[in-house]
Amino acid sequence: MNVFRDRYHAGQVLAGRLEHYRNRTDLVILGLPRGGVPVALEVARALDAPLDVFVVRKLGVPGHEELAMGAIASGGVQVLNDDVVRMSGVGQGDIDRIAEQERGELERREHAYRDGRPPVDVKDRTVILVDDGLATGASMRAAVEALRMRHPAAIVVAVPTASPETCEEFRVLVDDVICAVTPQLFFSVGGSYSDFSQTTDDEVRKCLREAPYQREEELP
Repeated sequence: MNVFRDRYHAGQVLAGRLEHYRNRTDLVILGLPRGGVPVALEVARALDAPLDVFVVRKLGVPGHEELAMGAIASGGVQVLNDDVVRMSGVGQGDIDRIAEQERGELERREHAYRDGRPPVDVKDRTVILVDDGLATGASMRAAVEALRMRHPAAIVVAVPTASPETCEEFRVLVDDVICAVTPQLFFSVGGSYSDFSQTTDDEVRKCLREAPYQREEELP
């Protein structure tokens, strides 16, 4: 069942579930590229908070790349799904090779998305991590672990859609979890969207430029 028209609509719905965070002076919104950034833009607009990206790369099983065996994130963090690794029979050599490939793409995106702007400082701030949905949760787990290294005051995971099991798993990992919808028959994140077309690098940059705080910084 399609619940959201697209990622922007999903962000508007999700923002309604986050209204109690509005107007907090310590709030930062971080979108996971690429698909989480349009969602995060609408959350940042609604909550009147600064927006930045937090880059995470999925580690796909060789030959079945859509299946996540883990993920890497900024700060040298690597998270593995031991069950997927074991069932797929992937060796450490393949894991290291794929992680190295994805690390190059992670670094490219870090530089490409911000147009030279430094990352938003999250130390002692409440951070809402936003993606377009949670399936296995590998990318979000990597993001949470990497974010902890930057010493935020609190971490909130917020997504428009997630499997009920994955949503519950995060409740013991972070300070708050908001999953707008949790379909009992969850097959994929895209199943909750009418339009789940791929988000491009240009769209990510456009979203960041349109964020309220970015526009204020560009004023003379």
